[in-house]
Amino acid sequence: MQDSLETALLPQYEATPTSTLDTDTSTCLVTVIVPTFREVENLPILVPQVANHLADAGISFEIVVVDDNSQDGTDAACAKLAASFPLRLLVRTQDRGLSSAVLHGMRHARGSLFVVMDADLSHPPEKVPDLVKALQTDGADFVIGSRYTPGGGTDENWGLFRWLNSKFATLLAWPLTSTHDPMAGFFAIRRATFEAAAPLDPIGYKIGLELIVKCRCQAIKEVPISFRDRVLGQSKLNFKEQLNYLRHLKRLYDFRFGAWAQLFQFICVGSTGMIVDMLVFALLLLFLPETLARGFAIWTAMTWNFFPNRKVTFSQGRARSIGMQYVLFCMSCTLGSVVSWLTWYALYTAIPMFDGHPLLAAPAGIVTGTAFNFLLSKHLVFK
Repeated sequence: MQDSLETALLPQYEATPTSTLDTDTSTCLVTVIVPTFREVENLPILVPQVANHLADAGISFEIVVVDDNSQDGTDAACAKLAASFPLRLLVRTQDRGLSSAVLHGMRHARGSLFVVMDADLSHPPEKVPDLVKALQTDGADFVIGSRYTPGGGTDENWGLFRWLNSKFATLLAWPLTSTHDPMAGFFAIRRATFEAAAPLDPIGYKIGLELIVKCRCQAIKEVPISFRDRVLGQSKLNFKEQLNYLRHLKRLYDFRFGAWAQLFQFICVGSTGMIVDMLVFALLLLFLPETLARGFAIWTAMTWNFFPNRKVTFSQGRARSIGMQYVLFCMSCTLGSVVSWLTWYALYTAIPMFDGHPLLAAPAGIVTGTAFNFLLSKHLVFK
């Protein structure tokens, strides 16, 4: 059954004899990196297509398969393919994950240009030479095989939910790059650009976005492709990977925007704390006196704000014990409230513009108190 399916999918891509391919990978121009986990069914289809297209374009190359210890026969399949094509298999037994597999392949690559593509046949092999040529001739430091640039597209079997999910993920990455398809796993990058990257620490599977940001790529070229649905094997995308994408975005925002990104996260957490404050206050008014209810509501909001700020906003500053940080955070919130009140009072009493209009002075107090609280949290609580 598998042989017949391969034959149906691969009538025009006969295995080219080794002698017509550049097997001297010590001086190859391009390294094609293919991360795999249980993709043994796809490799006998993918590798000949990639190899023949690059050979026809006169491009010297090697193919590096980075496998996360699939134990599904990938090693035997690659050994058979290596007899006809310049292919190397790197098996990882300690780590697992698409992004780290790609980085592992790049660190062991011999080419001066890298092309990364999935093993599931969703990325068209015939476009690999186009990515290489764009990297060589268009002055680009990063080339994307793009679904969403003019001329690109997705498989007709893509549902609306899948399309919206992809577009929403792209929208979340827009402040980091204005490219049409930063989520693409089909891309090309120069070795020199990769080696000049800031420390790489991707989470999940969006390694292309990591490289765009950490390599500070400015000249990005998009080559239109038709994205296909996989035919063989199973997709590795699940809800956990989508959560990893959000964690990855947080890291990239922190890298690109520094303290401004943390301030934005701090404000977002604080906004949810305001909602919790009002809801708890309204509930406690049914059972407690106003002053006591107000005090408990404020304490609840502080506690609510503490945990996401420790987990997300200041995730790299958790060296102190959680108890100590909690006490310090509540103290900083209290001091921030005092600063907010003093700012409001000073404006209200000292500037005629605010005389008789106490509400107009409140926003300045809120901004000042929030900034004070943020600085204490960043430099004291979660230092």
